[in-house]
Amino acid sequence: MIRVGLLGSGFIADTYADALQDVRGAELVATYSRDLARAQAFAEKWGPIRRQYDDMAALCADPEIDLVVIALPNEVHVEAVRIAAAAGKGIVCTKPLARTGAEAAEILRIVRDAGVWHGYAESSVFSPNIAKAHQMVVAGAIGDPLTMRAREAHSGPHAPHFWDAETAGGGALLDMGCHTVESARHFFGKDNPVTEVFAWGATMAHADKTTGEDTAIALLKFAGGQLAQIESSWIEKGGMQLRHELVGTAGRLVTDTSHTPVWGFIENPAGYLVEKADAETGWVYPVPEEARAYGFSQEMRHFVERFAEGREPDETFDDGFVVNCILDACYASMRSGVWETVSLAR
Repeated sequence: MIRVGLLGSGFIADTYADALQDVRGAELVATYSRDLARAQAFAEKWGPIRRQYDDMAALCADPEIDLVVIALPNEVHVEAVRIAAAAGKGIVCTKPLARTGAEAAEILRIVRDAGVWHGYAESSVFSPNIAKAHQMVVAGAIGDPLTMRAREAHSGPHAPHFWDAETAGGGALLDMGCHTVESARHFFGKDNPVTEVFAWGATMAHADKTTGEDTAIALLKFAGGQLAQIESSWIEKGGMQLRHELVGTAGRLVTDTSHTPVWGFIENPAGYLVEKADAETGWVYPVPEEARAYGFSQEMRHFVERFAEGREPDETFDDGFVVNCILDACYASMRSGVWETVSLAR
């Protein structure tokens, strides 16, 4: 049994706790929040969780914890990784790994120097729709993949810290584009690097809340000649939009993770429907089993199994570093208005 300590008590921590319920070989034994009362409330909700902490170092030093899962805001990731690595724990970190390529490089240096196991929690590549499409692409179903268009959109973040672009490190592109950048690498091959990017972004609807971009589009050129177009939006009402379209020499594939078999028109609220639903009545499109539909359960199972086996997972901090470097180049392109070269200098 792999004993897990969870850093965080917000939305993504809730999602990870839910996902861990599906992992037979894992036990959630400790949780952390800066506010001990929140940690205790979290433990009651997802319990039995035996230990609650308001000190990260104390949780990471707990000898009963094998694996630390970081579900904290972007600006805390370096500190959290440093503390967990110093305690010799295996580490899973939520996306994005860091705010910049430089911070991601520091995170990589920390875990390598400490010699600890690490997994990058990029959920999209583990979602059932994407996993099936990837299986078909690898089998040659659409011939040689040529282009990918991916779109992730909703009406804006659920927590105030996301809106502070200076602290968070960016806006919609960093928050959501990290998913679609990694799914492009997943489909076109991690040994096929992104060499150039072109990006545009603007604050179109939320200038009262953020100085970061709430809308962004990026083009990613791969060394093998493939092209990915990714769209990231915080301005779309009506719930999540998660869509991929892949075109190859022998066909095309479409995935729509937000598509749901349950939908209808309701006049009375029915409780929680879906992340970022924006409305409780009218036409509604609830997503059953969100933690599973979006790949969170599958990624946590993968990480726990690989950690127990002492094997490297499919998504590591190396992948998170590459994603951060690609996004750095996208932000540089937003500022310059020209194509920018991706640099993986550490």
